[in-house]
Amino acid sequence: MSYRAAFRVWRGDADGGDLRDYTVEANEGEVVLDIIHRLQATQAPDLAVRWNCKAGKCGSCSAEINGRPRLMCMTRMSTFAPDEVVTVTPMRAFPVIRDLVTDVSFNYVKAREIESFTPPPDLAPGEYRMAQADVQRSQEFRKCIECFLCQNVCHVVRDHEENKDAYAGPRFLMRIAELEMHPLDTADRRDAAQTEHGLGLCNITKCCTEVCPEGIHITDNALIPMKERVADRRYDPVVWLGTRLFRRRREDH
Repeated sequence: MSYRAAFRVWRGDADGGDLRDYTVEANEGEVVLDIIHRLQATQAPDLAVRWNCKAGKCGSCSAEINGRPRLMCMTRMSTFAPDEVVTVTPMRAFPVIRDLVTDVSFNYVKAREIESFTPPPDLAPGEYRMAQADVQRSQEFRKCIECFLCQNVCHVVRDHEENKDAYAGPRFLMRIAELEMHPLDTADRRDAAQTEHGLGLCNITKCCTEVCPEGIHITDNALIPMKERVADRRYDPVVWLGTRLFRRRREDH
């Protein structure tokens, strides 16, 4: 069954823009990205949109649909009433390049700031051994497709541009948590998470978890456990004393 869908799409660039109304044919089983492609093919050949796999695995086609950060390729037209206006706008937390394409280079800068996986120096790659429970715990975080919807919806940067220098955002705080929980990673990331990557700015509203297309429990399984580890290091007197003694003993040797 086909019908004429009402779309409102943001058009513009870094200097400004506005919402423009279009009426586009929609067919049963299609997703929003299908309609955007048809709009390009029939009415707006200069419409800029980023996409790649159209299968919910590359994270390229992130946008805001009726105000909610989503993947266009995973948002079915059947979720909207036939007479409903579907508004598609670029991710709000990042600078607009043109139309629906935003500059997400902030995320790659933050990725480079995180210390990489640090295995024991005397362990060769083929000798890595982990319990299955540890594999499963970190495997959830590795489902991330880096669509950056969690980064976009996080109000710490979405509403406060000045926080970007000091805040890595949920995607990369999750990466730090993944490495911190890894039994073969020897780096201690707790102080850096707090002082360099802004873990304390996160107030666990769970908005990042709510928009994750992979269903990763970012808040409950990564951010809160990481906050607990930092709190133990900083505020538990027994842990604090033990850390000091261990550090002194290691320096003596």
